[in-house]
Amino acid sequence: MKYILVTGGVISGIGKGIIASSIGTILKSCGLRVTAIKIDPYINIDAGTFSPYEHGEVFVLNDGGEVDLDLGNYERFLDINLYKDNNITTGKIYQHVINKERHGDYLGKTVQVVPHITDAVQEWVMNQAKVPVDDDRREPQICVIEANPSFLFQLGGTIGDIEGMPFVEAFRQFQFKAKRENFCNIHVSLVPQPNATGEQKTKPTQNSVRALRGLGLSPDLIVCRSAKPIEMAVKEKISMFCHVEPEQVIFIHDVSSTYRVPILLEEQGIIKYFKHRLNLPIDDQPSDLLMRWKKMADRYERLLKVCSIALVGKYTKLSDCYASVFKALEHSALAINHKLDLMYIDSTELESSTEAENSVKYHQAWQKLCKADGILVPGGFGIRGTEGKLQAISWARTKKKPFLG
Repeated sequence: MKYILVTGGVISGIGKGIIASSIGTILKSCGLRVTAIKIDPYINIDAGTFSPYEHGEVFVLNDGGEVDLDLGNYERFLDINLYKDNNITTGKIYQHVINKERHGDYLGKTVQVVPHITDAVQEWVMNQAKVPVDDDRREPQICVIEANPSFLFQLGGTIGDIEGMPFVEAFRQFQFKAKRENFCNIHVSLVPQPNATGEQKTKPTQNSVRALRGLGLSPDLIVCRSAKPIEMAVKEKISMFCHVEPEQVIFIHDVSSTYRVPILLEEQGIIKYFKHRLNLPIDDQPSDLLMRWKKMADRYERLLKVCSIALVGKYTKLSDCYASVFKALEHSALAINHKLDLMYIDSTELESSTEAENSVKYHQAWQKLCKADGILVPGGFGIRGTEGKLQAISWARTKKKPFLG
């Protein structure tokens, strides 16, 4: 089994999930069987009780597991079916260790973070990595592990996320247990570009890598996220100060579609790197699957016809709250050669109480709704915003607008 650990630095929400999914996609396109594990250091047992504004949507797996939305990315990119144990939380690990302690499995020893919690993390990863996730039910060959929030969430030079530390220590030990040729660490970092100077800054990445090394993990690849394409001089500077070869520094700038990311990674020689670094039995050249993927990404960017859908919901301030709904609509639009224009409408803004308090907001919301080609109303908890949803549904039905609820 080969393990690829994806860590993050500087800020959370940098796109580790998409990077991890894209790496898995590239390796799968080379004919390898890939699985994925997501680590969340919060003490909740699962994501089921979260407000969508905390971590975005709760993604529900085939076995009923309520997990982080990144597992949705893995399933969509890799075309696999994951299980609830593919999402590890601090709560799950501690519950597992405490149950063993109550059962007497530790034979009276003092139960501690090291070695008991760290060993439990390593065992969980090794066991779950072997679980088949493809239709052919064969054991995976590669496990991509994403750690979130960033192990090294930095603020003013200090390392936060204290609950993530047992996981860092677990993987520091695990790299030796798995052996170098079976373990690879990818560090995703931010290269900001302040508007005042327009210069791309490497210092946050340098600090992030230094902090990671201080904890005993050394990155094999540094993936730099930026708003605009990064210049070669910046790449050479990161290479020099972060003690890696220039080809081990990879740039991913903001793109029109997340499906462009595997193409950007492949163009920068990531297949060749993994082949030699992890001793993989693959060709250097991209396969038919990746060529088809490239055609899909190209087609996505050439779409001219637009289909506008109004999503009338309660959690519209954060688009991640409806990530799977958005992706399902996006895929459907792509299938019929249309570009999706998804308009998020807060259902409370359609209500008569909003008209009394803020008539501008009220009329703008109704104007959006009237412009839409179709209306989608997803679920939500509690009574807030229900009246607005019902009004949107009523309007769709009386005006014969396509509606899905």
